[in-house]
Amino acid sequence: MGNKDFFDEEDIKLINDEYASLINNLVRCNTPEDREMIERAFNIANEAHWNMRRKSGIPYMLHPIAVAKIVNQEIGLGTKSIVTALMHDVVEDTDYTIQEVEKNFGPKIASLIDGLTKISGTYNKENSSSLQAENFRKMLLTLSDDLRVILIKIADRLHNMRTLDSMPDNKKMKIAGETIYLYAPLAHRLGLFAIKSELEDLSFKYRQPRIYEEISLKLKHSEKQFVSLINKFSLPIIDKLSEDNIKFDISGRPKSIFSIWKKMQTKNIPFEEIYDVLAVRIVFEPSPNISEKTQCWNIYTIITDTYTPKPDRLRDWISRPKPNGYEALHVTVMGPKGKWVEVQIRSTRMDEIAERGVAAHWKYKGENGQEGELDKWIKKIRMMLENPLEDPVEFLDEFKMNLFSNEIMVFTPKGTLISLPKEATALDFAYEIHTEIGNKAIGAKINFKLLPISTTLNSGDQVEIITSDIAKPQKEWLQFTKTSKAKEAIKDALRKENVNHIQKGMSLLESKLKEINLVPNAEILKKLNAAYNVMSKEELYSGIGIGTIDLDNIKKILKGQPTKGGISFLGIKLGGTKKEEPASPEKIEGSDKPIDTTVPFLLRENVENAAQSYEIASCCKPIPGDEVMGYVSPEGQIIIHKSGCPNAIRLMSNEGNRIIAVKWAIHKLVLFVAKISITGIDRIGILNEITNIISSEAKVNITKLNLSAEDGIFKGTIELYVHHARDLNNLIFKISNIDGIENVQRIESFEKIDFDEE
Repeated sequence: MGNKDFFDEEDIKLINDEYASLINNLVRCNTPEDREMIERAFNIANEAHWNMRRKSGIPYMLHPIAVAKIVNQEIGLGTKSIVTALMHDVVEDTDYTIQEVEKNFGPKIASLIDGLTKISGTYNKENSSSLQAENFRKMLLTLSDDLRVILIKIADRLHNMRTLDSMPDNKKMKIAGETIYLYAPLAHRLGLFAIKSELEDLSFKYRQPRIYEEISLKLKHSEKQFVSLINKFSLPIIDKLSEDNIKFDISGRPKSIFSIWKKMQTKNIPFEEIYDVLAVRIVFEPSPNISEKTQCWNIYTIITDTYTPKPDRLRDWISRPKPNGYEALHVTVMGPKGKWVEVQIRSTRMDEIAERGVAAHWKYKGENGQEGELDKWIKKIRMMLENPLEDPVEFLDEFKMNLFSNEIMVFTPKGTLISLPKEATALDFAYEIHTEIGNKAIGAKINFKLLPISTTLNSGDQVEIITSDIAKPQKEWLQFTKTSKAKEAIKDALRKENVNHIQKGMSLLESKLKEINLVPNAEILKKLNAAYNVMSKEELYSGIGIGTIDLDNIKKILKGQPTKGGISFLGIKLGGTKKEEPASPEKIEGSDKPIDTTVPFLLRENVENAAQSYEIASCCKPIPGDEVMGYVSPEGQIIIHKSGCPNAIRLMSNEGNRIIAVKWAIHKLVLFVAKISITGIDRIGILNEITNIISSEAKVNITKLNLSAEDGIFKGTIELYVHHARDLNNLIFKISNIDGIENVQRIESFEKIDFDEE
C-alpha cells in the first residue's frame, strides 16, 4: 500500500471505515447540526489530504480521524474540537486557508485551528539555540485563548507516539524526548492520567527499548498470576460492599511499565521486589444522603477490616485534591499470598475527572462555585506568558518546573502569606520577597529557630531571612532552590560574575601561550577543552580565571602524542568514524562535516585522523552495551549520553535537530569506568573473596574501593575499568553469589549539567 501513488479501493475503504468508527461512537455530539458540521469537516479534510500518505504508507487522513477519536472518546471534548482535530493539518499542509476555515465553520474553530498550526521556523533570535523551545512557548500562548488547543495538541502527540515505528531512529529519539519532557507532564497537570501514563510508556519504549521489553515480558509472564490474585483479593470486598447496598464497579490492573521502572530506579530494587505492582480500583455511585468524602472513608474501613493496611501508604486526595483536580483515596494493603495491593477509591464523578481531566473538571466546577487549584495554575501560566523570559529555553524550563508544583503557604514575620511550590527552601522564600534579599541571604529563622537557607519549608512556617552585605550567590544554591524566580536570579548574578572570570581567563591563557610562541586558535582551544574536560571555550576561560584550571602543564598537552595502542580511559576524548559515502548526509549547524542521519553513527575505538570524533558524557558515563544517543554540540562535537539521562532528555526536547542515532562498535580495546554498590553481612575474608573475583576471575582492574562496616553490616562502592556492560553484569552476578552478599548493583547517578551556560 505504501508504494502506490494514488488511492485505490482498499485505501478508500480504510478511510471510510475509520470515519464510520468515529461517527458511530460519538460522545456529546447528538444533534443533527453536530453531525452535519463533522461530516462537512471530514469531506473538506479528506479532499485536501487526497492521495497523501504518512511515512508508514497509510493514507494521511487516518491520522486526523484518529486524533478526533482521542479528542472525543478519550478526553471527552465536543463537536468543535472534533472538527478542529479533523482539520488540524489542512491549513499547514494544503492550499486551504484559515480564512476559508472561518467562512465555513466560524471564528472559534478558525481560532482553534490557527492555534494548532505548526510554526514554520520564523524565530531568529541570536541568543537562543532552540527553535523547539520557542515553538513550545508560542503553542502555550493558546492557554490565554482556549485550553482546547492544548488538549487537541496532546491528542495529536499521542497518536504520533502510537505510530512512531515508521520514523528514523534520530526522529524517534527527538519526539520521544519531547514527549517525556513536556507532553506527559502537561497531560498529568491537565488531569489526563490515562494519556499521561501511555505517553510515558511509549516514550520509554523508544528511548530505552531493551529495558522496556524486559519489564513488558515480566508483566506478561505474571499476567495469569495477577488475574488470579486480583480475583481472590476482590471477592471478600465485593461481598461486603454488596451487603452494604453500595453500587460500585471494581477492576484491577498492573502499574504502567514506566512507573514500575521509575520505582525500580528510585528504590534501587529489581522488578521482583516492587511490592505494589498491582492496583485495584473501586468506583462507587454516590448516595444523595451522604457526602462523597464520608462514603470513601466508609469503603476504606471495609477494606482495612478485611486486609491489613500499610500505614505509610495512605494517600488522602479527597481532603485536598491534587492541583490537576484529581480526587481519590489510595490505600495499600497486604493481600493474598503476602502481596501488597494498592486500592484506589473514587466516586463516579472523581473517576470521570481522573480519566477525562480538565474537560470533566470544568463540567463539575460549578457544583461548589470555588476556584480550583487547576484554575489557579492556568492563571499563573498566563502571567508567565505575559512576561516571557528572554530565552525560550529558559521559559520552557520555568514552565516545566511549574507542571508538577504543589503549593505550600508560609508566613513573613509580619504575617503576610507567601505561596511557594512544595519542597521550596528558605532561599526560595528570600527571593520571593525580593531579589536583593535572596542575593544577600546567609541564614533563616524558621519558627524562631536559626537554620540554613537550604532548609525545606513546610506549610504554616513563619520565616525571617538573615542577610549580610558581603554575601553573594553561589552556584551550589541552584541545587536546592525550587522556584524559577530564585534560579533565574542566581543564574543572572553568576553570569555577571562569570563575565569577569572569562575576561581574566582569556588574558591569562594568551600570556601562557605567548611564553611558548603560540597564539589562541580553534585547534588549540579544542585540545584544551578535551584535556580539561570542559564543553566550551567560555567554560575554559572561566575555569582559568577562577583558578580551577591550572595551565602549568599546557605545553605538555599541546605537544603531547596520542596514547599508544588506542587505549583510552573515561574522560579522554575518543575517536570515531562515520559511515563512508553516506546515502543522505545532513549538515548540522556547528559541525565541520556532514553527518549521515539515515544510519546510526558508529562508536569505534580511538582511530588516528578519524573523520568525526565523539566524547563520552561525564554526567551519565555510558559504557558499551548501554542504550545511548548522540548530541551534536554547537562546536560540532558528538557527545554520547545514556538514553535515560535527564540531560539527554532535555537535549532531545530542546534541541532535537541535533540528536543522532548511535551504535557501539567497540571491541575490547577501550576501557570505561563503572561504579557498583555492595551491601552485605560482614565476616572475616569476605573482602578478599570480592576482590579475588574482580581481579582474578573477571580480570577487571579496580580503580577505587570504599567499604565500611558497622554493627555487622558492611556497605560501600567500587569503581572499575570495564570494556562492556555485559562484563559488568557478569561481574555483578558473580559477586551476588558470594555468601553474605545482600545486594550488588550498578550506580547510575547523573550529574546535572547546566546547558544554559554554554
